[in-house]
Amino acid sequence: MKLELNRNLIDQLSQLIDQKADHDIIQIISEFHPADIAEIIEELNSDEAKYLFSLLDGELAADVLVEIPENDWNSYLKLLPPDVIAHRFIEYMESDDAADVMAELDEDLQDEVLLQLEDKEQAGDIADLLEYDEDTAGGIMAKELVAVNENWTVQTCLKEISIQAEDIDEIYYVYVVDDNFVLKGVLSLKMLIMKPTHTVIKSMVTEDAHFVRTDASQEEVAQIMEKYDLVALPVVDQIGRLKGRITIDDVLDIIREEADKDYQMASGISGDVDAGDNVFQRAWIRIPWLFIGMVGGIIGAGVLGSHSSQLEQIPAMAFFIPLIAAMAGNVGVQSSSIIVQSIASGTRSFDSVGRKLLKELTVAFSIAFLFSILIFVYNYFFNGNMRLTYSVSITLFIVMIFASVFGTVIPLVLNRFKIDPAVATGPFITTTNDILGLLIYMTVAQMFFKIL
Repeated sequence: MKLELNRNLIDQLSQLIDQKADHDIIQIISEFHPADIAEIIEELNSDEAKYLFSLLDGELAADVLVEIPENDWNSYLKLLPPDVIAHRFIEYMESDDAADVMAELDEDLQDEVLLQLEDKEQAGDIADLLEYDEDTAGGIMAKELVAVNENWTVQTCLKEISIQAEDIDEIYYVYVVDDNFVLKGVLSLKMLIMKPTHTVIKSMVTEDAHFVRTDASQEEVAQIMEKYDLVALPVVDQIGRLKGRITIDDVLDIIREEADKDYQMASGISGDVDAGDNVFQRAWIRIPWLFIGMVGGIIGAGVLGSHSSQLEQIPAMAFFIPLIAAMAGNVGVQSSSIIVQSIASGTRSFDSVGRKLLKELTVAFSIAFLFSILIFVYNYFFNGNMRLTYSVSITLFIVMIFASVFGTVIPLVLNRFKIDPAVATGPFITTTNDILGLLIYMTVAQMFFKIL
């Protein structure tokens, strides 16, 4: 059932919680998807949310937990004893979700929870996943998968699949391994069903299957799955042994997280912003780029101050300062955003840096020429000072080309040095281009007006 979240529903649940009407509460929320229940919990106050969550049990509690923002459930879990965390939540989760939850607990608590798990194989899988960096393929993979030996027949494989499938929600592919569990290829269920039962798996395996190593970045994982339209991707270690799989739902989370992070960085926010962050946390992560913006503003004011005599003699110059700064910033952000987007999506083609720069220069030249002509025509008819007209037009042309080059080169350089190119967008390029735009404007105008 799809959630129709409204104030009446929230108010009704709040009243039932106050009345401790557990049966009525469970009857209402049992109709909703775990993601919808998580949304309801977020709308309640902290005490009501904890009470409602305490009524959930088994697989439903585990499913709802992974849908709730990390900051909300983290503090709640720390109040629970290890056996409750293990038997009420972790036991019902797939290994990747369980590892994500466990990673936020203290190491001592992690050990205690793992000891409480009755399924030691599950405990071992979670412990293995906790060893990987959370931003790598190993950190986001799940251990649950279907693997068959290349020397088996189709009949043997089908029997084995029925056994292995008991612990897996979705089966996308069957992975083929050798006696050392080295990945040899991938099979689809359709292929298994259509082949005669006596067929040996080795003769029908797809050997050019895509895979990633455990130390691959999550961005690389997302790019491969998007490029080849994969719903699952096997993960292997350094010698090719199958270690786990990454499914499309995990990749969608990665894409959303990366998009949020890049958007925040482009907006001048230096860290991740979560709904549960307090006022101090939200303020602190905005300060660095705002400070850079303030410093840039001071430098820009200094540029204007050093040319105060020039502005006093030609006051009309001041009218075009916002135009020069705005066009420089906008062109720079546009160029950098295109490059950052191509880098993030992995669709950079095989163009060299020189070819990218040449392409962007050609585009910038065309745009700069157009807008320079437009501002020239405007000033020609509405401003009688031809020296100012020439100064503004030439400055706009130079500034737009320089801003475009700057916005193209900086993300490429940052990416080359393994620095997130998203830091090049937003306040960084805008502030820098503002300052350089003012310098170019004053210099060009000084040449035309011959003011020393």
